Amino acid sequence: MNKKSVDITGINTSEIIVLKQSEMNELFKQYQSGDLKAKDKLIEANLKLVLSILKRFNKDKHNLDDLFQIGVIGLIKAIDNFDLSYNLKLSTYAVPLIIGEIKRYIRDNTSIRVSRSIKDLAYQILKFKEEYLKNHGNYPTNEEIAKTLSISEYQINYALDSLKEPKSIFEPIYNDGGDTIYLMDQIADKKDSNQDKDMLISLRRALNKIKERERNVLMERFIIGKTQMEIAEALHISQAQVSRIEKNAISNVKRLIK
Repeated sequence: MNKKSVDITGINTSEIIVLKQSEMNELFKQYQSGDLKAKDKLIEANLKLVLSILKRFNKDKHNLDDLFQIGVIGLIKAIDNFDLSYNLKLSTYAVPLIIGEIKRYIRDNTSIRVSRSIKDLAYQILKFKEEYLKNHGNYPTNEEIAKTLSISEYQINYALDSLKEPKSIFEPIYNDGGDTIYLMDQIADKKDSNQDKDMLISLRRALNKIKERERNVLMERFIIGKTQMEIAEALHISQAQVSRIEKNAISNVKRLIK
C-alpha cells in the first residue's frame, strides 16, 4: 500500500472516514439495538484497519482485492460479536479475526493440502483463542489451550504451523553483509548424515552442561514453541529477563559446541 489513494473493490480508500472511539461506541449501541445502517457505518469506518493488515501479506503472491474482501468478512464477524462491556477497542478484538480469516483463505487455496484432522484441530484452537480473547481481553497461553482442549503444547504448534504459507527453498534467511544464506542451505544433506549425528551429539552434550534454567527456556522457546511473554508469565519474570536468559543460553551452547 502506498500513500496515494487506492481503489479496492470499488472503494476509494482515501475517502474512508476514521471515527473517534466515542462515535464508534454510539454506533455499536445503535447496531446492537437493531439499526443495520449503524453496522454499515462501522464496517466503512474500519476498512483502513483491514488495509493495514494486508501490508503483512506478500502482494506478489496473493491478489490483494481477494484478501481485502476476505479481511472484510473477518471485520464483520468482529463487529457482530464485539462486546462493549469489556472496554476493548474494536481494533484489538478485530485484528486476530481478520488475520485468521485471511490465513484460512490462503491455506485453503494453497497447493499443499493439510490433513483434515490437523485442519480441524487448528480451527478448534483458533476458535478457542477468539472466544478466550472476547471473554478475558487477552490471548490464552499454550498451557491454558492445552489444558482446556486436552492436547499437548506440541500439538498446538504443529496444528497452527499447518496454517502458515509454504516457503521457497530459495528464500534468503540471513545476510551479514557477505554471502546470503538461503533456506536450501539449511536443509539436511542425507548423504552426509554422520556430520549431522556428530552435531546432534555435540548439541546434546552442550545442553546438558548449561544451567537448568537456560536449558528449560531453550526447550520452551524452540521445541514447544512458546513466546517469550508466555515463558515470562510462567516464570513470573519480565520478558526482558527471558530474552537475556535465551541469548546467554544460545551463546553458551555455541561456545560449548566449538
